[in-house]
Amino acid sequence: MSLLSQAKRVVIKLGTGVLTSGIGNLDTNRIEILCQQVHTLRERGIEVILVSSGAVGLGMGKLGLEKRPEELASLQACAAVGQSILINIWQKCLNAHDITGAQILLTREDLRAKHRHNAVFNTIERLLAHAIVPIVNENDTVSAAEIKFGDNDTLSALVASVANADLLMILSNIPGLIDKQGTGQVVPVVESISPEIEAMAEGTPHETSVGGMVSKLAAAKIAQRAGCGVIIGSGGDSTLFKKLLDGESVGTYFAPSEVPVKSHKRWIAIQDHTHGAVNVDARAVEAILNRGKSLLEAGITSCEGNFEGGDIVQICAPNGDVIAHGVIDYDIELINNNSPVLEAKVVVHRNNLVLL
Repeated sequence: MSLLSQAKRVVIKLGTGVLTSGIGNLDTNRIEILCQQVHTLRERGIEVILVSSGAVGLGMGKLGLEKRPEELASLQACAAVGQSILINIWQKCLNAHDITGAQILLTREDLRAKHRHNAVFNTIERLLAHAIVPIVNENDTVSAAEIKFGDNDTLSALVASVANADLLMILSNIPGLIDKQGTGQVVPVVESISPEIEAMAEGTPHETSVGGMVSKLAAAKIAQRAGCGVIIGSGGDSTLFKKLLDGESVGTYFAPSEVPVKSHKRWIAIQDHTHGAVNVDARAVEAILNRGKSLLEAGITSCEGNFEGGDIVQICAPNGDVIAHGVIDYDIELINNNSPVLEAKVVVHRNNLVLL
């Protein structure tokens, strides 16, 4: 039984190198082939979510730029021009299969607050219930440095986590993770991403792209923790989906974690930003790590930052190691002032704790 045919919901990330044939030139033939493959998956009962790069590169072509701009406003202008072209071409190619696509543009901030994270999930669920294909991209037109995902590999992994996908396919112009330290061949399966695996990664030289294998491995880690398998493969292989459906080993498969983060905790696990830190004693560390307990006020030694109740904070051991992220129930002022309100109270409930 193939990994792809077993999946019920798949996120497919398509890099700029797959979708374009140079700056400003969208490879419509390849997109047509990809839409045919999306149709094939849907015919087999597999729900599909697309994460599509290419907007900035298309905008660069329209604006006559040969090199990716470094200035934020110029990047945003390229994205604004290119995104409308990109989504229109996707829809035109999907029309051939009577498929409707829906544009979803996200920033990091959309996944930081729980209510916005839930709104993204609910929107994707409703679209899929109506047999519509969500087409996701970063909202580069409004993204500033502090709310950017950084690259669409990371975005695709976060979308896979939010959407409870079974499989994430990261397709670019490389055939998979290549063992450049040894065989020189594609590594077929990775159970866990060790330092040795990370040493095989390298960046990207393309003018219109960001990321590379480093970002793909980071994305695979996010997806694995969410219980989602990952395939890194070549988007230029028009037979890729058929091979996978037939059970062939293609690209590199990253197995999901055997103990994935529970779905209601994933919005905590995927956060890249916390509002402070809570330092705890050795007894609290043992209770949290080994006995699955909540953090009590008595276990706190000090606090850092400027957090309020409902914010995500780091939980730090006496040696400084961050052992968990969690949703704090009280403001920092109450904790630092040893308020009698907190005596023997749970400060971070185990249901809102994610071990790192």
